[in-house]
Parts: sequence; structure tokens; C-alpha cells
Amino acid sequence: MLTEQHGVATLATERLTLRPLTFEDDAFILELVNEPSFIEHIGDKRVRTLEDARAYIKSGPLASHSMHGFGLDRVEISSTGQPIGMCGLLKRDILSDPDVGYAFLPEFWSHGYASEAVRAVLDDARQRLLFDRIAAVVSNENPASIRLLERMGFRFQRMFVFHEGEPAVRLYRIDL
Repeated sequence: MLTEQHGVATLATERLTLRPLTFEDDAFILELVNEPSFIEHIGDKRVRTLEDARAYIKSGPLASHSMHGFGLDRVEISSTGQPIGMCGLLKRDILSDPDVGYAFLPEFWSHGYASEAVRAVLDDARQRLLFDRIAAVVSNENPASIRLLERMGFRFQRMFVFHEGEPAVRLYRIDL
């Protein structure tokens, strides 16, 4: 469900709230993007300080929201406000469709939070943004994310390389 609080669009599910990141999320982002699993499966964003985290938030999620009307959002447990991950849509020049991205702190894996957040993002993509297809990119070495995408109805399209010299990744798509 899409709501607006203080002029900020948020998505709410049974257990989660997704809202745009702010500079006050700098410590959380610093922790999340330096998790070994994040670096292994998504990449090293070279965020080492709170200042780096604020720069990442500004040039990534906030710039995307400003330019496209969507971006990566903070995912928190609604009842406590505790941040547990991020999830949202990205627009990459190399892909024709927006793609869903997500990352969660390891202690919040295997609780259904990623599926719940991705479902909210896909519903918003269909209802508010009026997209008819969404992509997803996942490392071939990330079987948990591959299973999640396939359970949600994403279908494997092909392997491709984002940048020369990097390993190929799996491209998935879902019709909304």
C-alpha cells in the first residue's frame, strides 16, 4: 500500500515500511554495503565512512528518485522502525527495463522480508509507475536470490556481463 507521510511516499506491507533513504540513514548504509555478502553478491561500493555513505545516498538512491520517480528505499520493520535492508527499482543504461534490487542484513534473511519488500515494489511498479515489465540481475553465485526471484515469477532470460572483466550475471524478467 502506498501512503504519503510529510510529503514522502512510502510503501507499507503487513510487516514492513519502505521509504526513500535520507542522509540520516548514513550509519545504516555504511553497515549494509560493507557486509561481506553485499560485497560478494552486489559489489564493493567503496563506502568506508559516514561521509561516503551520505555521498552514496545522494548520488544513488536520491538521484534516482529525483530523476526517475523511483529508487532504492530503506526497508524497516514497521512496528519498531528498525532498518533491515534496502529494496527498490533501479534504471540502468545497459537494461531496457527497470530492475528490482534488494539487500538485507544477514540477521534478517530467511524471514520472508525480501519477498515481502520485492512484492510491494512490484505492486507499486504496476499500479503507480505503470510499468508492464521489470528485470532483475543476480549473481550466478547467489542461489538464495535466484530462488526468491523464481518463486516471485521472474523468468531467466540470459547471462550477460555488465563490465568487461567481471563475471557474467543472470538476467531475469517478470511481466506485471
